[in-house]
Amino acid sequence: MEQKNRLIIVIAIIALIAAAMIASFGRVIFAANTPDVILPSSSEGPVSPSGPEGQGHSYQRVEVTTQTVTGVVATLARPASYYRELTVETLWPGGSATAQVQVWADGGWSHVRQTLPSGVVRHDLTGEDTLYYWYDGSKTYAQTPADEKSSDLAQHIPTYETVLDLEPNEISAAGYEIRGDLPCILVEVPSSSQGMRRFWVSVDSGLLVSAEVEEEGQLVYRMTAYSPVQSPCPADGSFSLPDGTILHTIG
Repeated sequence: MEQKNRLIIVIAIIALIAAAMIASFGRVIFAANTPDVILPSSSEGPVSPSGPEGQGHSYQRVEVTTQTVTGVVATLARPASYYRELTVETLWPGGSATAQVQVWADGGWSHVRQTLPSGVVRHDLTGEDTLYYWYDGSKTYAQTPADEKSSDLAQHIPTYETVLDLEPNEISAAGYEIRGDLPCILVEVPSSSQGMRRFWVSVDSGLLVSAEVEEEGQLVYRMTAYSPVQSPCPADGSFSLPDGTILHTIG
C-alpha cells in the first residue's frame, strides 16, 4: 500500500513538472509568433523593417479607429531632446494674427522663443516646476509655478496627450492622414459650442505637427509645424536667463 502511494506521488510530481515545461514553452512559442506592432511611415500596408532588429519579426499595421486611437497614441513618445519651429494662427471673421515660435527642448527643460504679431519677442524657459519669462532687450525676468503642460501653453499649442483620457464615444473621428507631407495620426474631438478640436501627431517624431479648433463651424485656431525636427537639440540651444544665469546645459 505504501509503495503504491509513493508511486502516485512520483507520478503527480512528474505531471506537475511536465505541465510547467509545457506552459513555459507554450509562452515562448506564442510570443515568437505574435507580430510586433509598428506604425507605418506611409499609407501603405504591412511594414517589414530591414536590418538586424527586423530579422525574424512579423510587423503589421495597426488600424486606427475611434476605438483604438488612444492605444495607438499611447505608443508614441516625444523626443527627449530636439529643436523645431512652428506657426500659430488665431483667426476671426475678417482677420487673423500669426505668431512664429521656436522651441528648444532637452532633458525636461524647454526654451520657447515666440515672435508675437506685434513684433515683440517673448521667451519662456520651463523646467523643474518653474516657468521663467521675459522679453527681448530686458535683463529682468518673472517666474511662476509650472506643470507638465506649461511648456505647451507657452508655445500656444494643445497638449495632445490629453486624448488618452478620453472614452471612445468622446472621439468623433480618427485615422492615419498625411499632413504637411508628414504621416500622422488624426484625432478629432467635439467640444462645447458646436466646436471641434483636431490633432495631427507625427508617427515619426511623436510630436504634434498640426492642430485646429473650430467654433460654430468657423476656424479660430490653427497650428502647423512641418519643418524638419532636429534631434538631439543643437549644442547652441540656450537655457539661460537674461541676467546670464545658466539653468541647464545640453549634455
